[in-house]
Amino acid sequence: MKMTGARIFIESLKKEGVKVMFGYPGGVVLPIFDALYDSDIKFILTRHEQGAAHAADGYARATGKVGVCLATSGPGATNLLTGLATANMDSVPIVAFTGQVKTSLIGNDAFQEVDVIGITRPISKHNYLVKDVNNLTTVIKKAFHIASTGRPGVVAVDLPVDIQMQETDFHYPEKADIRGYKPTQKGHIGQIKKAAKLIANSKEPVLYVGGGVIISGASEKLREFAENTEIPVTMTLMGLGAFPGGHELSLGMLGMHGTAYANHAIQESDLIIAVGARFDDRVTGKIDEFAPNAKIIHIDIDPCAISKNVKVDVPIVGDANCILTDVIKYAKKPDISKWNKQIASWKKQFPLAYKKDSRLRPQYVVEEIYNVTKGEAIITTEVGQNQMWAAQFYKYKIPRQFISSGGLGTMGYGFPAAIGAQIGCPGKVIFDIAGDGSIQMNIQELSTAVANKLPLKIAILNNACLGMVRQWQELFYKKRYAYTCFDSSPDFVKLAESYGAVGMRIAKKKK
Repeated sequence: MKMTGARIFIESLKKEGVKVMFGYPGGVVLPIFDALYDSDIKFILTRHEQGAAHAADGYARATGKVGVCLATSGPGATNLLTGLATANMDSVPIVAFTGQVKTSLIGNDAFQEVDVIGITRPISKHNYLVKDVNNLTTVIKKAFHIASTGRPGVVAVDLPVDIQMQETDFHYPEKADIRGYKPTQKGHIGQIKKAAKLIANSKEPVLYVGGGVIISGASEKLREFAENTEIPVTMTLMGLGAFPGGHELSLGMLGMHGTAYANHAIQESDLIIAVGARFDDRVTGKIDEFAPNAKIIHIDIDPCAISKNVKVDVPIVGDANCILTDVIKYAKKPDISKWNKQIASWKKQFPLAYKKDSRLRPQYVVEEIYNVTKGEAIITTEVGQNQMWAAQFYKYKIPRQFISSGGLGTMGYGFPAAIGAQIGCPGKVIFDIAGDGSIQMNIQELSTAVANKLPLKIAILNNACLGMVRQWQELFYKKRYAYTCFDSSPDFVKLAESYGAVGMRIAKKKK
């Protein structure tokens, strides 16, 4: 049966199990939107393409499925870029489709033409320009496979308008056969045995876990391994929820915004077992001063991540879930009773605390959100102080409960990501913890939330400034607050009401 490229596009998405897509229309994607008119794929019309990319990202993080977004050529495509870079840095599986001018016009500076392949190359895992309608199904199959396997990431697919309109027979491939792309799943058993020996002989070990544990579905194996060995666990920002925050072995988050006891544990450790984490600069600080006495075991599916920032002693490439399963078989419990007593002492000496008085402090707000939601909500955040308070004072129990921009630190991320999370998890309570600066970056998506009747909650921690940047100015620039304090801010209650949402102002703690 012959179909247009646009119809093939829709049928291919259905073959991939796509139920929802986020985006914004434009001239060169009109053939696709015309095909969408009769499709049962749910299309969420955002109010900005950046919002569409972030919503697809939030959907993917909350559900574990591939997020899909669609934009037109030129400015539509470029508006996606911040969202795509955000997702790719945090290993989020997204397939992003963009329209393109006719193939005969590519390179001629046609109206709304940009080099999508060129500009997405450094911020995506892979990208494609479809030049032949007969290759469309194969490209889409490969795109979803690449996005969701190995270390997940963004795949961009550029679709010229004439390809969307041409006809051919529809045959969807059963599998994606990509030469040279065979991500390693099983870890090398020799390396696993070396790791097990180091673990058995360690006296001061720490499990350092990142988002890769969540992505691979390894949280249960991680907990089993930690409880079997009684090794304490610290998490990166992206790893929050990989291990229960309230567990006695939890050290919370480490790094420049982490707990003091997590950082003491890392610095004094003799063995770091890194699982699905990449030793980024927010964790390590000065590389030559990081964990000077520790041997390092590094488990990661991305071979390029191992020894990239910190030299490791035992590299193990593969899927965290598979590798932890094998590590549990071989690892014996080390004698670390003195070490755990020392960590308990640090927890008492350096608790995560704040001044508790009559003022309505942001940490108190986060704690109250935790209490009201009974720790069951999916929390999204913007970026800045609000993000760190949400990471520190909400105890995440399970994977995919904390959704935030880690690697890129994208202001304006949290609210559209909350929209995607709510679409993907309609029965869940979704709460965006925001700052008054960051929320205004994509405030227009209030219209998207209202139009789709989404029961989202947003807590705007309003300090009338760009709090994190101002904090750095206070600490490092002699309190010279250059352009970080707002002379005026909107009335967020009235703004919410103007979009048809409910706005409330809370100025005092409860009695």
